[in-house]
Parts: sequence; structure tokens; C-alpha cells
Amino acid sequence: MNSEARPPALYAAAFRFVLRRFDPETAHHLGAAVIRICGWPLIGNIVRASSAPRTNISVDALGLHFQTPFGMAAGFDKDARYMRGLANLGFGHVEIGTLTAQAQLGNERPRLFRLVADYALINRMGFNNQGAAAAVARLTKIRRWKNRPVIGVNIGKSRVVDVENAIDDYVTSAKVIAHLADYVAVNVSSPNTPGLRGLQEIDQLRPLLSAVSQAVGSTPLLVKIAPDLTDTEITKVTKLAVDLGLAGIIATNTTLSRDGLKTPHAAVEAIGAGGLSGRPLKERALEVLKVIVKHAPAGFTVVSVGGVETAEDVRARLEAGASLVQGYSAFVYWGPGWARGINRGLSA
Repeated sequence: MNSEARPPALYAAAFRFVLRRFDPETAHHLGAAVIRICGWPLIGNIVRASSAPRTNISVDALGLHFQTPFGMAAGFDKDARYMRGLANLGFGHVEIGTLTAQAQLGNERPRLFRLVADYALINRMGFNNQGAAAAVARLTKIRRWKNRPVIGVNIGKSRVVDVENAIDDYVTSAKVIAHLADYVAVNVSSPNTPGLRGLQEIDQLRPLLSAVSQAVGSTPLLVKIAPDLTDTEITKVTKLAVDLGLAGIIATNTTLSRDGLKTPHAAVEAIGAGGLSGRPLKERALEVLKVIVKHAPAGFTVVSVGGVETAEDVRARLEAGASLVQGYSAFVYWGPGWARGINRGLSA
């Protein structure tokens, strides 16, 4: 894809003159309200008809059927509140969360920042969510919906729980939520929970994934990794996931790198800590995908995330061996017609 691809002019103008004036997290909540409206029956039917692919672009993965290979990554719909609207907008699956066993407020605001020149975001949200148990009623209702998206549930470590006790914490969430999920993703790669990324080390990751695998039973289990791992580390995680019988890997989460940004260095430094997502992650996310595919057997699911903006990006990931593709950050810059445009592009 052309790295200088641009969003639709109408939405770009709305973003520049209206949305950009709001704090990013406030703008997110405003946008989420619109998405909820897209889930209302009459409006939703119209939106869904407009967003549907023109031809069959469905795929099968994880033993599931996806109407489109493109879905919404974890982080947008933390508590399963916007799934109907997101499905109507054209997302074939929605990964909710990250959910933790204990409800938590996350880090103090401001904690979400735009890097407009880079079509990127920096966040240090800190797994703000109402807890796994609070999502049960909503997910129970969602599973009864006609035309619902595939439901992914992303689980992480509660902040108040020490790393030494992480396994029990993850298992608690898994037992609460797995029967309501089409797949479960273990998040050990967010940079915003102290000590979490250390769980990607093989000696810590093996017992964690083994325990969660037992807890979820027959529900497909994946692990979500960071782009900052070395290729050697990625290979080890891939082999571990295969050895443990996991269904797949989600690659990648946000990065700690700040290399190659167009945003002035001083402005980036002023933002401070957090994970970077969006266009700057595209090249590394594709590299990680290729490393995993090289060392994984046929049928092993790889979900590619990071720097995805257009149908050409999605197609490139699929051609490189991804089973499914997710996005999130570009939604901020491309607007509510984003998934529709990707589906139509894939249809073409």
C-alpha cells in the first residue's frame, strides 16, 4: 500500500475542524455513541446493507466462519458495549477487552494521544474495564443476536495482582468468560501494565498458557505478542504456542519504539510513556507476521494487527499468510466508513 494513503475527504475535513478539537479520549466516547446508534434496529439495517461486501470475501479460521477477514482489534470495545454497531459498520469480528478479573479504572488521564502527522496513537490506558464478570450479561445477550460478529475476548492481568500471581488471575477471567467467547486471547504484551511484558519470556509464558488453555476448554485460545520482541524470541513463542496446542497468535500489540516519526521529537517526548500504534507499526507488524508463518504449521491461525489502513494492507497481510486481520487506530483517522471501504476493496 502507498504509505501516503489518505482518508476520505469529507471525514478528513470533519476530523480536522471538529473532532480534532476534542481530547482524544472524549472524541472516542463521542464516536462510540454514534456507533451505538448504528446498532439500533432500523438505522442498523441501513448501515449494515451499506457496509456489506459486494462479493463473498468470507474466510474460515479457528473452526469459525468470518463474513470478512477484517475485524476490530481489542482496546476499542473494552466492555462489549458496541458490538452490534461495529458489526453493522462492517467488522467481521470484534475482540473485546482487555478484560481483567478485577474491575479497574486504568491510568490517570490524559492517557490517549494523537500523532496526526503519523496517523498514529500513543496510549497508556492501563486496561480500564469493568471486569470480566461484568461482561457476562452483555455477552450472553450478544450471542443471541442474528448477524452478530464473531466474538473474541482479550484477557489481561489485573493491575493490583503481582506478576507472581498472574496465572491465577488470568485463569479467573478465563473461567468466567470463555463459554461466551468464540475465541480467547491472552494479552501479555501491553506496555501499560507493570511487569506484564515479562510474561512473554518462555519460562513464564509456558505455565501461564498451559493453565489458561485448561481453563478455556474447547474455546480456541490465542496469545497476543509485542512487536518489540526479537525475531528469535518470536520464533520461540511460535514454537511454544504450537507445542501447547494453541489455536494461534495475534501479532502485534503496540510498540515502545519511537523511530521514524514525522511528529516533532519534542512533542513525542512531552507525551511520555505509552504504546505506539498506527501507520508507523506497519512494516514491523508485517515482518513479525512473516516470522510466525515461517515457523508455524499449516492451519495455525495468525491474526495480523498493526498499521492496517486500507484493503491493500489487508490483502498484503493475507497474502503473507495471515488468517485474519485487525485494525483500530486507523478508525480514528478514516472514520465510520473505514471497514466498509476495506470490505468493498477486498470485494473488488
